[in-house]
Amino acid sequence: MNNVQLVKERIRNIKNFPIEGIIFRDITTAIKDKEALREMINFLTEKFINKNIDYVAVVESRGFVFGSALAYNINAGCILIRKPGKLPAETISEEYQLEYGKDKLEIHKDAIEQGKNVIVVDDLLATGGTVNAACKLLKKAGANVKAAAFIVELSDLNGRNNLPQDVEVVSMVTY
Repeated sequence: MNNVQLVKERIRNIKNFPIEGIIFRDITTAIKDKEALREMINFLTEKFINKNIDYVAVVESRGFVFGSALAYNINAGCILIRKPGKLPAETISEEYQLEYGKDKLEIHKDAIEQGKNVIVVDDLLATGGTVNAACKLLKKAGANVKAAAFIVELSDLNGRNNLPQDVEVVSMVTY
């Protein structure tokens, strides 16, 4: 069994959640499996080792799991991208549209030095709205956003088409 197949088998599929007709891809069952977790972190590490990455920016909350381990493995810093009101110092923010409303992401104003190479990590790419906002936020802060990386990509939702064209998109498992 290859690493992608192992991870895919460990992801729990929940039918009709959060609404009728949706299959929710629950990655928590893969995270709790030590072999699957190792394979997910190794996949990301292999993609970004020796790529001159200064920071791994992680999207709340499951992105924290993968991105912090990746940052450690590739000798990069780790930047937390949070929902409003979670960071204690001065922040900059980026608002984005949800299906039924708006949301906002924040980072500390001093999180990134101008021109540093950054990758964004989250667990899942669906429509791309959250990570697109994260990329805009990081660029606003002066970062050179090199890539967006995910464990799972829901290809039917075309999320990669909603990300900046100059950002490489990497995903391990595609549904």
